[in-house]
Formats: sequence, C-alpha cells, structure tokens
Amino acid sequence: MSTTPEVLFVCVHNAGRSQMAAALLHHHAQGAVLVRSAGSAPAGSVNPAVSAVMAELGLDLSQEFPKPLTTEAVQAADVVISMGCGDACPIFPGKRYLDWQLDDPAGLPVEQVRPIRDEIDRRVRALLAELVPATA
Repeated sequence: MSTTPEVLFVCVHNAGRSQMAAALLHHHAQGAVLVRSAGSAPAGSVNPAVSAVMAELGLDLSQEFPKPLTTEAVQAADVVISMGCGDACPIFPGKRYLDWQLDDPAGLPVEQVRPIRDEIDRRVRALLAELVPATA
C-alpha cells in the first residue's frame, strides 16, 4: 500500500451514492486519503437531490460530474467500494473490495436521500478510521 491510501467508490451512474461517498471521505480525510469515484454507466450529471443534501453539510458538488469506470482507476486504488454495480467492477489481486448495499437515490426526494447520505457518512467515517488510524 502506498503511503497515502487510495479509495475508489463505484456505482452504476456515478451520480449519487458514489459521489456522496467520495465527497464525504475527501472532506473527513483532509488529504490523508486519495479519493475517486466512477460509474460503470455514467449519467449525464450528478443527481440534484444528492447535490442538495450534500450542500446541507456545506459540501459543494457543483463542480463534480459522473466519470467512467476505468481499469486504471481500479488498479490504482487500494480499496474499491462498489455500491450496487454488480459484476461491472474488474477484480485485481491484492485489492480490498467492499460492497456497500445502499438504496439508490435516483428519483427520490431530498427527504429520502438524507438517510442514505447519513448511512454513507457513517460507513465512510468507519473506513477512514481503519485506513488512517488517529495518531495518539
């Protein structure tokens, strides 16, 4: 593992769950982790309800856009977290793979996206604690 761990979040459209996870990990890690997200079939833009619930936390997704999943991105990552992309993620030996089963925020109102965001935040914080243990 490199000195700075790299995490790749993958979902189908890279418009919701993976964007939230990447923004939250980037925010909490404060540079201690390299963060990327991608989609196996990227959408045209980030889900507006996702942008809205992230803005509530002071996280601006206005400059983000769905990105295609590449073999290179998976190879570069130390941890690959899929969020409902099924078998679309290529598997390489020596990588850590996690599958987070989360509801898809596509088409949901802000009120129903908040609990998904909060669950992602909880999981991201736990992952960060594993990757970068707090120094005593």
